[in-house]
This record gives sequence, C-alpha cells and structure tokens, in this order.
Amino acid sequence: MDVAQDVAIEGLSRRRSGRLVRTLRLFRAYPVFSVAVLSVLLFAAITASWIAPFPERYGELRDRHAEPAIFGGEGGHLLGADSVGRDIYTRLLFGARVSLIIAAGTILVAGSFGTALGLISGWYGGWVDEAIMRLVDAMNAIPVILIALVLAVAVGPSFWLLLGILSIGLWPGFARQVRAETLSLKERDYVDLAKVAGAPTPRILYRHILPGLFSTVVVVATNQVGTVILAEAGLSFLGVGVPPPTPSWGGMISDGRLYLTDAWWVAAFPGIAIGLTVTSLVFLGDWLRDHLDPRLRQLE
Repeated sequence: MDVAQDVAIEGLSRRRSGRLVRTLRLFRAYPVFSVAVLSVLLFAAITASWIAPFPERYGELRDRHAEPAIFGGEGGHLLGADSVGRDIYTRLLFGARVSLIIAAGTILVAGSFGTALGLISGWYGGWVDEAIMRLVDAMNAIPVILIALVLAVAVGPSFWLLLGILSIGLWPGFARQVRAETLSLKERDYVDLAKVAGAPTPRILYRHILPGLFSTVVVVATNQVGTVILAEAGLSFLGVGVPPPTPSWGGMISDGRLYLTDAWWVAAFPGIAIGLTVTSLVFLGDWLRDHLDPRLRQLE
C-alpha cells in the first residue's frame, strides 16, 4: 500500500513539474507578461470613460488624501485620493489614455519623418547622406528638456507642444537605424535587377527597399514607445507636459511628491504604472528584435 502511494505521489509531482517547465518555456518563448500588461493598459485607456468610478478632473475636499480602499481606507477610493480629493484609480485610467495617445502620435510623426530621411540618406549617399547625418548629430546634441522648458515658458505647456517636442527628440533614432539598413538592402541582388530592368527610383524604394525596412522600423518604434512614455512623464513632472487638470502619470507623481510621508499612494501608484508599462515595452521590443531580425534567427 505504501509503495503504491509513493508511486502515485511521485507521478503527481512529475506532472506538476512538467506543467511548471512548460509554463516557464511559454514565458521564455513568448512575451506573455508584456502582452498581458499592455492589454490591460489598452483596455483601461479605451474604457476609462465607462469604468471610472469618479470624475477625473474634480474631487471632494472631504476626501483629501483618503487612504486606498485596498488597504482598509474609507470613502470608496480603491487606490486612494490626492490632495484635492480626486480619485487616484480614475486618474490612472485616464492617464493611460493620455500616455497612449501621446505615444502613438509621437511614434507616427517621428517614425514617418525619420524613416523618410533615413531612406533618402542611405539610398543616395554622398553629400545628401552627409548633410542628413550631420543634422541627426546636431539634433542628438540638443537637449530636448531644455527646448521643452524654453518653449513652455514662451508659449505655455500644451498637448501639441509636447507632441512636437517629443517628435523632434525621437526622429533621429529612426533615421540612423533606417539609413544603416538601407545601405545594406540597396546592395542586394534583387535591387540590382530592378535597376537593370529600368525601374524608376521611387518604385525601387517603395517596392523593394521599404518592405525590407519593416522589421527595423517596428522594433525601433516598439522600443521608442517606452521612451516616449518616460519622457512625457518627466516633462509633466517638470510642469511642461500635459497641462493640468488633464490627468497624466507624470503630473500625478509631481502632485504627490510633496506628500510622500503622509500620502505615499498619490505618487506611488502612477510610478508603478509607468514602471510596469516601460518594462513590458522593453521586453516586447527585445522579443520582436529577436524574431524579426533574420540574422538573429539564424543563431537560434
């Protein structure tokens, strides 16, 4: 009887060990954590207007610094309230929407402009390449935060100003990566055959070079999304990002920095949201790079 019981226990432990191994392999092979976090973020951004329990811009002073309900606080504020009684959970939801809109707009503008310049620079070479690359070097040498501070003082903080500043800071990264890939692609045999066949330059760029840049642009864009969210949070923290009372994660951290000893949740929860989002995007970018780059696939 004891032998049969031991065999049964051993079999059960092996099955559990097998499930654990398969789960670990799944997490290593696919960005499960990243997809889960980003799916929650996207869901929160889309449905914020329906699932938010309180107004995002207004609060009750009687709820000032209400403790989080998840830690036993009263008032119905799941993650607590800030210095003017606004619900932290609600503002996190709407802050996710703001972050995603800014990230999408910045990546679209910076990616399109940087890809176009990188493609032209890598294809034509010569003085065109030299001029564009010196412009890239000049843009990389200019501190974006300094530009943001100067413009914010001159014209005041706004959504469109933030979008423009972030786009200015990010397009050089796209241009440099696309140029390097274009230099490689234009030496391929199918490009030489297109030239011999008399295909015009715009057709070659559109039909033969641009599709080969897809994986590079996707990987760069994915990695840059995290940079945009961090930059937006930093600029909002400095007061030159999204103007209040529109909720943003960086602005929420700025509001809570004065109350870290009395109401730590005001700054802690948006900080956690930023950390999880950026970490997920980094993991997703690494996974995309490994799976979209054929040179890395050959090493597997």
